[in-house]
Amino acid sequence: ALAALRDLAGALGLGPGAKNVTPTIEAASSDFYRGFLRGLFDADGTVAGDQTKGVSVRLGQSDATRLEAVQRMLARLGILARLYRNRRTAGTSLLPDGRGGKKPYPTKAQHELIIARANVVRYAERVGFADGDKRHRLTSALTAYRRTVNRERFVATVATVAADGEAEVFDAAIPGVNAFDANGVYVHNCGEQPLPPYGACLLGSINLAALVKRPFTPEAAIDPAELTDLVRVAVRMLDNAIDLSKYPLAQQEHEAKAKRRIGLGVTGLADALIMTGLRYGSPRAVAQTDAWMKALADAAYLASTEIAAEKGSFPLFDADPYLAGETVSARAPAIKDAIRRNGIRNALLTSVAPTGTISLLADNVSSGLEPVFSFVYTRHLLLPDGTRRDEEVSDRAYRLYRRHIGEDAPLPDYFVDAQTLTPKDHVAMQAAVQRHVDSAVSKTINCPEDISFEEFKDIYRAAYAAGCKGCTTYRPNQVTGAVLEVKDKAAAKPTEPELPLESPASRARDIFEAGGVVYMTKPLDRPGVLPGSTYKVKWPETDHAIYITINDIVTDGRRRPFEVFINSKNTEHYAWTVALTRMMSAVFRRGGDVSFVVDELKAVFDPRGGQWVDGRYVPSLLAQIGAVIEQHLIEIGFLPKPDAGPEAKRLPLAAAGGGTADAATRFRQCPKCGQAGLVHAEGCDTCVSCGYSKCA
Repeated sequence: ALAALRDLAGALGLGPGAKNVTPTIEAASSDFYRGFLRGLFDADGTVAGDQTKGVSVRLGQSDATRLEAVQRMLARLGILARLYRNRRTAGTSLLPDGRGGKKPYPTKAQHELIIARANVVRYAERVGFADGDKRHRLTSALTAYRRTVNRERFVATVATVAADGEAEVFDAAIPGVNAFDANGVYVHNCGEQPLPPYGACLLGSINLAALVKRPFTPEAAIDPAELTDLVRVAVRMLDNAIDLSKYPLAQQEHEAKAKRRIGLGVTGLADALIMTGLRYGSPRAVAQTDAWMKALADAAYLASTEIAAEKGSFPLFDADPYLAGETVSARAPAIKDAIRRNGIRNALLTSVAPTGTISLLADNVSSGLEPVFSFVYTRHLLLPDGTRRDEEVSDRAYRLYRRHIGEDAPLPDYFVDAQTLTPKDHVAMQAAVQRHVDSAVSKTINCPEDISFEEFKDIYRAAYAAGCKGCTTYRPNQVTGAVLEVKDKAAAKPTEPELPLESPASRARDIFEAGGVVYMTKPLDRPGVLPGSTYKVKWPETDHAIYITINDIVTDGRRRPFEVFINSKNTEHYAWTVALTRMMSAVFRRGGDVSFVVDELKAVFDPRGGQWVDGRYVPSLLAQIGAVIEQHLIEIGFLPKPDAGPEAKRLPLAAAGGGTADAATRFRQCPKCGQAGLVHAEGCDTCVSCGYSKCA
């Protein structure tokens, strides 16, 4: 009967007799998932077991397809559930006939989805029950545990593998997460160093740009002997790091020392090509890159055999299968003879990482095997105190050219950047590097924004044909944003020094920003004394007042929130208020725009109904806490004062149907029908709209 719910159900593909979990529902947000699953388990779920048998949450249905969809939705929330089919087979059962007796009725098969082990705790935290009895039963069962619940081991047995045709598959990434949901399986898409369980990623890079002699002359080149000597030192350094490292887990130490894998690679490749007059992606550049990488790989293998003769091979070394490996078998006969004679110290030796940070520290050379992003660009920095700064950065090869050739000299055609190269140029360079890498490489193939789908598919076909182990593409768009921004090249002038931060220590506090997500590696330091305010909050149906203390810090002449404390004599709220204040304080101490905390809190809706506080409807206690924090942020000048207008007296309802309510109204929202018709009379909440009674 409620139009808003009827319209919402229709938009989701639901209706009378059509209660399946639709694709639209599965494509909804995680918040929608929580609400939808909570309602489903409220209606049909049960809590079973105890510490002895194990607590579980169960959902029984006759529709196995619906349970499969619920299983996927739970998995996306990090909750693993198992589906048991045909708990009750189809047949005939004696059921009430409506006349006081029983008669046989046909019944469908019954299936059951079971959440057990540590997944029950995750279910309680992330979904839970709105139904009071079931919530109490689950909470009581979990709090009765005198030991930690059994952890989920995530072990599956493959019964059979059968061909099922081919389908087009496209990689995906979530900015800042670098992983995505593949039908309920958590998939990570980083691959320059594929690792086994407990494997360690030990990487190092040779700066090829620093090895170029006589740059921008016909004699420009890298001395092969100098490259070989540097590689020998680098291999020994990385091998020593394996023994000197302090491993968090014994399994990690065992894995690292059993195989002694290292990943020596390069950075500054594109700058080195420019300094030797070669255009990135051209046949000459590909040939030169192949020669440099071959020299690096050969030197690395020989250095590892020398260390093996001195200290011994890696413990799992077995000469015959090792020499039969694809990468090792392609090495020169002299290298294979040295391996058979001396053994080899490291199971894997070469890899090419992104090197974003170390390329900046190396005077802003091109990173890894990537082309120069842009010869002059702006880097957006978010500083630890929450302020922002834009820094103009110029490429090392570009600055050297201007210094040696002249500020106004035209750039030769071999000065190409990521904005002008074709995808085929990228693929050719990746293939040339990867031929001499025994792990993998990090490489992004930049695509134009207007690339057609057929051209996009051709990139992957070309990478496959060239023997590339993987293929990562990027097409610029207006949604995800970027840390780097290319300014007008005509107006850009390089400045010295390019690097915005003054010391290696301060560089460690640098910020990474992807899209709208900001990551800071160091929170603000806390002074000994902070200014602040304490607010008293009275919440109906709570005997004791809640006191909210917000302390501030002054940075760059601006007062901003730093930490929050919530206290009350009512111990019912103790656990979640402590967790909430610790989380909010951690967010505040990271700096930046933290006003989203207020928005998130004010949007929390209590399914039991909100309360009227000082003439306004507040949908939950958390929303009231958010309003107090908002008031404080306005008072200290962190948020602007809201414009007061005639609409300020009319407050939005949290009901599904929307609408407004006059401030003088004393009706609250009914948890059953959603209408503003709940009144408190004779010690009981009763809805004048649908007749719901909390005491009934």
